[in-house]
Amino acid sequence: MIWSIVSYMLVIVFGLAGGLAVGSGMVAFLLVLDVIPRLAQLARKFYPTRIYETAVVYGAVYWTLADFFNWRVHVPVTAIIILGTVSGIFIGMLAGALTEVLNVLPILAKRLGMSRYMMWLLFAMVLGKVCGSLFDWLMYYH
Repeated sequence: MIWSIVSYMLVIVFGLAGGLAVGSGMVAFLLVLDVIPRLAQLARKFYPTRIYETAVVYGAVYWTLADFFNWRVHVPVTAIIILGTVSGIFIGMLAGALTEVLNVLPILAKRLGMSRYMMWLLFAMVLGKVCGSLFDWLMYYH
């Protein structure tokens, strides 16, 4: 009985910690790296910056809920092709904006006095991504 309560508490703590880490990463991605303004600059459309920000936030919330509640939508193949193309264009533009601002990491590390630890910071980011992906692929789908 006590172990089930402890296990539930651990799941809650790890779930909140993971959500906090992902949320912090999303905020850092959007604010610190200025990805959305760079996206607007790449698209040469400066007026809908709020629309880009809103689309990213609503997309993150929607797909989180869709994954969490296991939502399924049946659409025709034509719609999938169109949605996939539009999503690919948006992700490609986000990747382009990210490569434009990727030089922010060394500058940010220098300002925070972490230049000596830059290699370890990048290593921790890569290791966290790899471990999280492996956990998701190997544990969630089996």
